Amino acid sequence: MTSTSQRRVLLAKPRGYCAGVDRAVEAVEIALRKYGAPIYVRKQIVHNVHVVKTLEEKGAIFVEETEEVPEGSIVVFSAHGVAPVVHEEARGLSLKTIDATCPLVTKVHKEAVRFAKDDYDILLIGHEGHEEVIGTSGEAPDHIHLVDGPDDVANVRVRDPEKVAWLSQTTLSVDETLATVAKLRERFPSLMDPPSDDICYATQNRQVAVKEMAAGSELVIVVGSTNSSNSVRLVEVAKEHGADNAYLVDYAEQIDEAWLEGVSTVGVTSGASVPDELVQGVLAWLAERGYGDVEEIESVKESMRFALPHELRKDLRTV
Repeated sequence: MTSTSQRRVLLAKPRGYCAGVDRAVEAVEIALRKYGAPIYVRKQIVHNVHVVKTLEEKGAIFVEETEEVPEGSIVVFSAHGVAPVVHEEARGLSLKTIDATCPLVTKVHKEAVRFAKDDYDILLIGHEGHEEVIGTSGEAPDHIHLVDGPDDVANVRVRDPEKVAWLSQTTLSVDETLATVAKLRERFPSLMDPPSDDICYATQNRQVAVKEMAAGSELVIVVGSTNSSNSVRLVEVAKEHGADNAYLVDYAEQIDEAWLEGVSTVGVTSGASVPDELVQGVLAWLAERGYGDVEEIESVKESMRFALPHELRKDLRTV
């Protein structure tokens, strides 16, 4: 182990909650206060086990499918978005819905509808089975083809190579997405871009911060859950940009002290669905082991905020 005087922590900024996650979690908390428990939430509101557990303790009930919600109840749709068929299912059960879909995901949904209306084949870059991909695909199922990374490009089949557009899951690695788009453009030179990049500002900013931090860190600890795509990407980005090792943990207790062997500088960051109290727990754990010198590495300032879902705003105005 290195001497205490040599040990330090580089703390990435920005990190943790993005505007879309903050809005979604706040929507559930306000709904619980406004309407009372239980409030049903379809899927995990955001991909973080601590957030889900905390909301469950306050009276939220998480379900996988709409049919699990009792008729006439209140249901919140997660930040990852849902397909139109889910809204139809909710109407069929007379559910009061609160749509907490991140506005940046909604933007991608609208782009899918627009491209489909113009009869384009839409190449959706993303991971099979991810909730955001399922929701976006549901907007234009007959037009969307999933492309799971650069290696999947060779498998793409379209009707007309001259009428092809791409969209992407918002939480991917920026570098991987650009690599996939480049390969797609080799096959389809007329490939149409979305009006603006689909990778969300928070995903980009957190990856930029990790690249900067990883260059000076032997070990990077990313706080986040294993089903959080953007958190998993941060681990990969850290390894690709200088860190000898990088690990994903939900809580400080999951850190293995063996990871610190011979390490003088530990980088710390968190995924976009992680409350900062969990990061503070990691910093406290490291401080107890001699890593009390913390330097914050700020790559870009964030000021984005999103309004609450309109269903909640309307009801709050009638109080």
